[in-house]
Amino acid sequence: MWGDGGWGRLVRKGRLLDGRFDEQLVAAARDLIRGRWQPDPAPEWVAFVPSLRRPELVPDFAHRLARSLGLACLGVVVKVAVTDPQKTMQNSRQQYRNVRDAFEIGGEVPSGPVLLLDDMVDSRWTMTVVGLLLREAGSVPVFPFALADTAGRSGT
Repeated sequence: MWGDGGWGRLVRKGRLLDGRFDEQLVAAARDLIRGRWQPDPAPEWVAFVPSLRRPELVPDFAHRLARSLGLACLGVVVKVAVTDPQKTMQNSRQQYRNVRDAFEIGGEVPSGPVLLLDDMVDSRWTMTVVGLLLREAGSVPVFPFALADTAGRSGT
């Protein structure tokens, strides 16, 4: 959870203060994915949700996590429109409309299972839309993974 006493504080610090997520989060995410979660079939590559506001934050984490998992990380998702933060939308319909045309696939997508990474989820519509684009491009299944869930908290 965003800002909680566990990993949430480290996510918040990396996002708002450091501009980079701590290596402890890379190790914790790797251990969670490999040890506790164990998606089946196992992801064969990593994709990430790009941001125009913080263009380096998630790609940096995604590449480090992919390296620690022994997977390729491909920047095939492209953000093509400026959107308002999902937390500012009044309802789910507005949240969906806010992101439905904001992303495209820009490159070849491997057909195998993919781990789709983002730093935070607010409405979950971004992950849904990007996951659908990856599926339509031939990557199945898509396993969404976020560092924090804002769950009604200010994600800033």
